[in-house]
Amino acid sequence: MRCYLRAFLLCTGVAFVSDTAEDSQGRGLSELTISDAGRHDAGTVVRKSPGLTGRELDRCKSQPVSNWNPYWRLPADVCGLNCFLESSFRDDKAGYKAEKQGEESSHLAVVACGPRLDETLTMLKSAVLFSKKPVKFYIFAEDELHSSFRDALHSWPRSVQTRFNFTIYSITFPTENENNWRKLFKPCASQRLFLPLILKEVDSLLYVDTDILFLQPVEDIWALFTEFNASQLAAVAPEHEEPRIGWYNRFARHPYYGQTGINSGVMLMNMSRLRQTFFKNDITAVTLQWSEMLIPLLHKYKLNITWGDQDLLNVIFHHNPESLYVFPCQWNYRPDHCVYGSNCKPAEKEGVFILHGNRGVYHNEKQPAFRAVYEAIKQYSFGDNMETSLLQPLEASLQTTTNSYCGQVSHLFTKKLKQSIKSVIQGR
Repeated sequence: MRCYLRAFLLCTGVAFVSDTAEDSQGRGLSELTISDAGRHDAGTVVRKSPGLTGRELDRCKSQPVSNWNPYWRLPADVCGLNCFLESSFRDDKAGYKAEKQGEESSHLAVVACGPRLDETLTMLKSAVLFSKKPVKFYIFAEDELHSSFRDALHSWPRSVQTRFNFTIYSITFPTENENNWRKLFKPCASQRLFLPLILKEVDSLLYVDTDILFLQPVEDIWALFTEFNASQLAAVAPEHEEPRIGWYNRFARHPYYGQTGINSGVMLMNMSRLRQTFFKNDITAVTLQWSEMLIPLLHKYKLNITWGDQDLLNVIFHHNPESLYVFPCQWNYRPDHCVYGSNCKPAEKEGVFILHGNRGVYHNEKQPAFRAVYEAIKQYSFGDNMETSLLQPLEASLQTTTNSYCGQVSHLFTKKLKQSIKSVIQGR
């Protein structure tokens, strides 16, 4: 870390104090004060672009920061190091040690704002419970949530902590239209659009919403990356399987992918390809890179979108369908798959792999089967017998939900879960 830090300072000659990221040892960048390490050529403009809010890298003292590239927009040839926040402050004692021994880690990102702390922690818990390979968490959260995330994750048993590591990031948007980005659909949800630009050293990433629950190992969906062809750079599930109840094909006022659109609550992202690809679009006659396309898209469609960043992704992949891999609905199983009658055929055959409790169903009585799964995982204590302390209480709870449509197919919720628990018991 010291070598990277020194190289960065010698190159930029910058004094930098920030609270942008924290690692799994709780070392926030705000705890570092770095003095001027020598003057860099302050007259060289890299490229003008919108800046970020908050305290940032100041590459030229005589100009406002917003006239210069923020840290996550620097080209690769600037100083030979453009990944300061991502590479310098990480915990090497757990997952990285495993990776050195040949175990590939899955990289999982989540964005949490407002009252989403417990929901996010339950999602992270489900990811750790069933995974056999290490997982790296990239947690983007409002500053006031950082210490709560850090304290909660550090409170997990040491035997569990060795299976993951994490970095906590502040929420950052371009200063141009910052309020629009921040409030698009749900608070901070559109942060995911900027992940390829922020996490510049991450090659591939699994993004999930906070209301996701893994019912099988994370590495199973991670393995879908191997099924991408040469042009595919992201993977998602359809928004609907049944066009008669589809939202996009009935109500959308913007282009969308395929027949019924896509749902971006579970999204595999080949970050390298996303950064490098030039995309067809309806903004200009020329193709644009990801970083060039986002703000013009918002300007054009902000009055016509309902589901925020998901709608913008639908617009992008409507014009670039060859770039998208579509996985089956059991990887992103939502109330819509059962509330109108069972309409996710792959889940009927193989069970639910990933549960998505959108529309707040974990926290109300509208879909008690979904809430039962959430509460079972939330209440489970690490180290307890998974069959007697997780599976059996869940099955008993699900028996009380059969008066609802989703409760009538709740056996699909435990079909894969049983296999995951059995595999964990046999493998540990």
